Amino acid sequence: MSSQLIGIVACGVLVALIFLRVPVGVALLLVAVVGYAAIDGWYPALATLGSTPFDLAQAYSLSVVPLFLLMGVVVARTSIAGQLFAAANAVVAGRRGGLAMATVGACAGFGAICGSSLATASTMTRVAIPQMRRFGYSDSIAAGIVASGGTLGILIPPSIVLIIYAIVAQQSVPALFAAALVPGLILAALHVIVIMVLARIVPDQLPPGDRMTWPERLLALTGVWKVAVIFGIAVGGIYAGWFSPTEAAAIGAFIAIVIGFATRELDLRGLLASMRETVTITGTLFFIVLGALMFGYFMVQSRIPATMGAWITAQGVAPWVVMLFLVAIYLVLGCFLDTISMILITVPVFLPIAIEVGYSPVWFGILVLLAAEIGLITPPVGLNIFVISAQQRDIPILSIYKGILPFLLAHAAGIALLLLFPAIALWLPGLLL
Repeated sequence: MSSQLIGIVACGVLVALIFLRVPVGVALLLVAVVGYAAIDGWYPALATLGSTPFDLAQAYSLSVVPLFLLMGVVVARTSIAGQLFAAANAVVAGRRGGLAMATVGACAGFGAICGSSLATASTMTRVAIPQMRRFGYSDSIAAGIVASGGTLGILIPPSIVLIIYAIVAQQSVPALFAAALVPGLILAALHVIVIMVLARIVPDQLPPGDRMTWPERLLALTGVWKVAVIFGIAVGGIYAGWFSPTEAAAIGAFIAIVIGFATRELDLRGLLASMRETVTITGTLFFIVLGALMFGYFMVQSRIPATMGAWITAQGVAPWVVMLFLVAIYLVLGCFLDTISMILITVPVFLPIAIEVGYSPVWFGILVLLAAEIGLITPPVGLNIFVISAQQRDIPILSIYKGILPFLLAHAAGIALLLLFPAIALWLPGLLL
């Protein structure tokens, strides 16, 4: 049996194991080790399995993950989300659909210091949905805005998913952070455009909120100082070249803890709970990353990515057609897998193909995130949807799905713009780095 055929069979087995609810990390490790042994023998496979955890544990670049996670966990325990929502609402107060626009702005701001889509959706469900429902927003639109706006948390830096991609693809974290900023802001703007259109089509479902005086607006805007300090020092320090990503993550976590204690929103018990949660999430992520690295080594041995890249190039297919095909695969996988699992499973296979047809691995990472984040709001998995449903049990899941539909247009437009104008992602890294 050829190495390529072994690789194809192994990929099929991997998908089957995941559908059978085998944990993703376990499935990746099992398939990778057995497939590697089938190609190159058990001794090389077990030797690689023995050395990979050691290499993973001593990788300095990985220390950025628990530090940014700690920053996000601490931030989620404070009132920052509510203050962001109030500040965003102050900008558009009194406009029809203003509360919805404020929700998008708050999601973007909270995601910028949280780095997690699920945490963003969960927090904004508690903050924004009750306000929108109080003013007469339809349940489906209110939930749909939070579910879709929550996806901004994995795109606007610092993003944990983007860091995972950087590890698997062996790319620069600062370059990816810089590349994600402009597409993230554009995607937020596209959400606002969809809201403005909905406000004209179904005005009764997006009523205006309370009007505010200018002194009230300015007072609400002062609430963003925490976000400005954390994001400005941590992420701004990376862009300015003051800190490495790991240093910036450590400083950001420290500042978040200091602000939490200074404002009395965090105590020693809350800090210890945050640390325990960080350790648990980090351990889970690192085990999955270990499986992904082994799977990547197996893919190299199988020569599937190289063979597929050479075949596609030989067909003379336009590069953008290849990218559309890969995006379609991500949209299908998003119906069954979470974002991190998708990236860890597919990047070892798809990234060499993207490079072969002439695309930058940094640009491809942003495209992957844009496509993968749609999976967070599509059935049957749609993790953001289940997060909202668990907290707002009186809103049927079908209503949430209905509310999400208009915002899928924003995601589709974001992908189209990135394909048509790659400079959207590559301009800022070229300018800063």
